[in-house]
Amino acid sequence: MLTSLLLTAGFALMGAGIGAGIVAIGAGLGIGRIGGQAMEGIARQPEAAGKIQTAMLIIAALIEVVSLFAVVVCLLIALNDNLTF
Repeated sequence: MLTSLLLTAGFALMGAGIGAGIVAIGAGLGIGRIGGQAMEGIARQPEAAGKIQTAMLIIAALIEVVSLFAVVVCLLIALNDNLTF
């Protein structure tokens, strides 16, 4: 019984850590892609630089918010002391 509980808690911690890592990698790749595509768009149409940059910053902020929520969920799973599965 005790080993089953410890094993379940270990899996929950491991899953939370892996989940937080995947979220960080995904957010980094997404924001990097947005930045690269925005720079390419600005290079092709310099007169639209203001609109492109504004859209890029808004989308990057939305990605950051979603990734922050996901990391908070992972931390809540990791910090939950009384796992009841």
